[in-house]
Amino acid sequence: MASVVRLPCARLLLLSSFLQLGLVAPLALASPARPSLLTSHRGPILHGNVNLALIWYGPFGRVHKNVVRSFIKSLNIRSRGICPDPQVSSWWKVVESYQSGSPAPPPIRVQVVRQVTDVSFSVGKVLTKDFFPPLIQKATGGNPNVIAVLFTNRDVTVQGLCMGDCYVHGLIGRQPYIIVGDPQNECPGSCAWPFHQSDYGPMGAVLRPPNGNVGADSMVVNLASALAATVTNPYGNGYFKGPPVRPTEAASACPKMFGSRAFPGYTGKVRVNPVNGGGFNVQGYKGRKFLLPAIWNPRTAKCWTPL
Repeated sequence: MASVVRLPCARLLLLSSFLQLGLVAPLALASPARPSLLTSHRGPILHGNVNLALIWYGPFGRVHKNVVRSFIKSLNIRSRGICPDPQVSSWWKVVESYQSGSPAPPPIRVQVVRQVTDVSFSVGKVLTKDFFPPLIQKATGGNPNVIAVLFTNRDVTVQGLCMGDCYVHGLIGRQPYIIVGDPQNECPGSCAWPFHQSDYGPMGAVLRPPNGNVGADSMVVNLASALAATVTNPYGNGYFKGPPVRPTEAASACPKMFGSRAFPGYTGKVRVNPVNGGGFNVQGYKGRKFLLPAIWNPRTAKCWTPL
């Protein structure tokens, strides 16, 4: 193990890539179909400070909270070291590039300004849209200048989730909100891939989660997608393609892609942590590893991945 850690950066990347390819790639690698171009519908995107109000609906352990909060902290910081991995902040810079009019767009700073818990499932374990407003009000404390982010326990069913979508983002009035569930019980084969066997399509190998928890690491993948969509299309008239009621957005334009040369059933090139065997493509706060989805890059008109 120690001898692997001492390898130069290039060797580490190459070694882990071949390891992953050996697990899942067929003899001939194919490129995914080119996604449709996202276009601006002239509406605003979010910029400056993006303040989040988190509500943990149902019991959550320390691992879930620490992993999610570490990811959020990682969006605006760059780790330094002799051999740094691709950064969470590099992924976020692609989101920032949706700001027009500047070759060097200003940072969009994301921070958690409020957190509340609701361990008793105050409105039940089946959440329809009628229950969203009181939970969002509880999350924000009535502050209209924050984005409510509702994390639901693995035993909670949410209207709109697990029906082709692994997160929900929308508006209550003019206040954006995000809902991300723990898919371990409700739809692991749909929303926990590639940490769980897929329910449909080509059956590629399952990756070990980078932080050792299928639910927490899947929630990071879906939160990242939701944040990208919310920033670039907060009011339904920003960047998207297709019908506004079911748009293709920044991350959903590149589905199930995590690295270069991805195709159905294969994540693309990722790295493997020699310490715990977890698959990842970026690192962030205090060196924590994450697997983040591909995102549509408006400047190159292609899906962008960290590796």
